[in-house]
Amino acid sequence: MTGSLTIAGLGPGDEALVTPEVSAALASATDILGYAPYVERVPARDGLTMHPSDNRMELQRAALALRLASEGRHVIVVSSGDPGVFAMASAVFEALEASPQWQGLPIRVLPGVTAMLAAAARAGAPLGHDFCAMNLSDNLKPWPTIEKRLRLAAEADFAIAMYNPRSASRPEGFGRALEILREAGCGERLVIFAHAVSTPKEQIQMVTLHEARSEMADMRTLVIVGNSATRRVGRWVYAPRHAR
Repeated sequence: MTGSLTIAGLGPGDEALVTPEVSAALASATDILGYAPYVERVPARDGLTMHPSDNRMELQRAALALRLASEGRHVIVVSSGDPGVFAMASAVFEALEASPQWQGLPIRVLPGVTAMLAAAARAGAPLGHDFCAMNLSDNLKPWPTIEKRLRLAAEADFAIAMYNPRSASRPEGFGRALEILREAGCGERLVIFAHAVSTPKEQIQMVTLHEARSEMADMRTLVIVGNSATRRVGRWVYAPRHAR
């Protein structure tokens, strides 16, 4: 097979946060596939074909990428942030598992700066001790699973980074997540709302969980709930490296 498939992370938004490795791969690609707003971040040029698609077409997108690569194309599937964090890398390997005829293709996964890490850097060091990351969308998992994991993360005293907190189609879920954390005794914990981090529309808010409201988040917001030891130092927030 003369083609190749690369799964690449474009970072959180700022072009300066795209890694040199990803930039080099984009420069030699023949085809770019991804959710339309992410494909739009790649500059058009002669010899490059764009294949934008809807955000719920992950498996179809992955299957097309595999087919194009098998035909000799140099294909890149793009995600925002890191492709392995709630993004396209898993979808590509799921499609590959169902298509053994393409398992000999050269495939690379190129990491990117996640929204979680970019948001944490803006705030200080809220992920300086043990933490977990959760996707609050129930498109691919049942809501009771999300509730269970939130309760267990609170019980374990993890800092929690929450992706996709609140969309127009499911505005009630994030409010329920905040209630669950309050019921678990986390009301005094610090919460960071990082909207459109590293873009011109970036907004960072820091409040306690008691003060947090569901309307403070949308799908472009990354929410970090600190652990019980997370504290402020001036305008910064950090988690001490030692555990009690």
